[in-house]
Amino acid sequence: MADDDLTVIMNTDTHRFEVTLGAETAFAEYKLAGDSIIFPHTVVPEAFGGKGVGGKLVQAGLAYAREHRLWVRPTCPFFHAYIAKRPELHELVHPDMREGLATP
Repeated sequence: MADDDLTVIMNTDTHRFEVTLGAETAFAEYKLAGDSIIFPHTVVPEAFGGKGVGGKLVQAGLAYAREHRLWVRPTCPFFHAYIAKRPELHELVHPDMREGLATP
């Protein structure tokens, strides 16, 4: 299976963005809270190693936030680190959480 075949879906029943490969599922949990979307936890099994799945999950979550005009609250360390390394994404983060995004 090519990396391009790894499609992220939004599973509203489990509140997760998911990618499935065989019997394995990588996911980023989300919670909707008022004008925000919170990303508390991301899991990427070893089977997905080197395929950029974590980044695809973040990108899908951020695209949803943009489309629905939601503030992003990246409480998951992976989401936080991904956004922190990309200053162009900082504007999506809720103002209360931006201070921790500063990179040296």
